[in-house]
Amino acid sequence: MIFQRTLKRPVSITGVGLHSGNDVRVTIKPGRPGKGITFVRVDLEDRPEIKANYQSVVSTQLATTLGAGKATVSTVEHILAALRGIGVDNAVVEVDGSEIPILDGSATRFCEAILEVGLESQLRSRSFLALRKRVEVKMGDKWGIAEPASRFEIHASIKWDHPAIGYQEFHYIEGKTKFAEVASARTFGFLKDVEALKKIGLCRGGSLGNAVVLDDHLVLNPEGLRFEDEFVRHKVLDAVGDFKLSGFQMLGYFRLHRAGHDLHTQLVAEIMKSADNYEIITTTIDERKIARPRVAFARAKLAASY
Repeated sequence: MIFQRTLKRPVSITGVGLHSGNDVRVTIKPGRPGKGITFVRVDLEDRPEIKANYQSVVSTQLATTLGAGKATVSTVEHILAALRGIGVDNAVVEVDGSEIPILDGSATRFCEAILEVGLESQLRSRSFLALRKRVEVKMGDKWGIAEPASRFEIHASIKWDHPAIGYQEFHYIEGKTKFAEVASARTFGFLKDVEALKKIGLCRGGSLGNAVVLDDHLVLNPEGLRFEDEFVRHKVLDAVGDFKLSGFQMLGYFRLHRAGHDLHTQLVAEIMKSADNYEIITTTIDERKIARPRVAFARAKLAASY
């Protein structure tokens, strides 16, 4: 029996938005069973809600942006990856701006905040989306293939004409690979692109403290890389977050090459396009046989899985 999980209590995180440059406060709160992840723009009138779902995606330019009506929230991929990687099914994410803070460019601080308050199980079984057929999406030299598998795997590869990157690949296997091995990988960008991005209103909050920055030859961060293959590990992290937008825990083998947010979300949409592509697996719960409807998980056990 696998129960849905949520946070024991709210936790808040503050930081700067990578693209907006504005200070932002995010509060992750416990969510009701079966409701999934919902973002709430608490700075706007009527506190509009935005469902974390592939159908809510309004932009994939350098980040995944969700929207409902006129309300949007961008750079959601890292916090969604943290929720997926630690195993949070239901949560309300309140944000007082248009962008989730970039923090150090990875998902580490989101994971630490969630683990700090701990998780608890809920009186509802978890549903899984299991692939039944091969689904493929191509976009120029980028492609993604999803195939049936008994667990969640992402095998990503990238190729960049840069001496610090070159060709890299990483295979993430849920339950075998510690999530921290991808959660701590930072976003990256090139110094030559920064000024052009700022002119179109992006990357205003970028710094060596929240991204790996490269010139034409070297990594400019004085501390260097956290992993030799940090670049492809971050690509895996982004994919974990974007695949959370399916609304389910996905079971499948995902092979991605040079993929980004646009390809991730299109692959999810292609999978969801036809019910022949997948099946939803849910374990039935007999509530009468459960003496304790909410069971607390030990923080140490969660930390070990992370």
